[in-house]
Amino acid sequence: MKRTEAAGPATDGRTERGRQTREKIADAMLSLLDEGQAHFPADKVAERAGVSRRLVFHHFADMAELAEVAVNRRLEQLAAQILPVPTEGPRDLRVTAVAKQRARILEGVTPARLAIMRLENPSPRVQEAVQQMLDFARLRLSQIFALELDPLPEPTRTDLLNGLDAVTTWSTWHHWRSSGLSVEEARHTMATTVHALLTAADRG
Repeated sequence: MKRTEAAGPATDGRTERGRQTREKIADAMLSLLDEGQAHFPADKVAERAGVSRRLVFHHFADMAELAEVAVNRRLEQLAAQILPVPTEGPRDLRVTAVAKQRARILEGVTPARLAIMRLENPSPRVQEAVQQMLDFARLRLSQIFALELDPLPEPTRTDLLNGLDAVTTWSTWHHWRSSGLSVEEARHTMATTVHALLTAADRG
């Protein structure tokens, strides 16, 4: 009985150390992603994490699994940074708040999204995490611009929401950034486009 009781804390300690090591390795992969690297040899990840190559494959079946875990970890980190945006008040303030927050989140998620595109078969876990972020982002737009959207008849309301969604998601952001716009220029373009869509709906 005493041996069983003594094994509990030791087992818990090993489990916690294992979790910390997995996170350290995943964070090493993320740091390489953030630097724009396209290839992630196990030796390079191990060196960045300060662990042995053997330990990398002790915690992950292969590099594809590590990439998926790292990407999902980044998506979770970014989701935790989403702050409330006003759903009432002047339109200018709401548009500015949306563009500022989306610019920060979308710029931060770019390395992970590019990594997902390079994965031949992204795991259902990663795909689900991406879809949840997209669904949440669309829902937030419907709440933030409810003053403009709710009075509109269908399908005008859905059309406007589709437009707002399209110009505030990662695909459009990546297009602007890949076209040479700076973060600030892309943010300004997003805000201007959102304003234009809302103004056109006012006139319609």
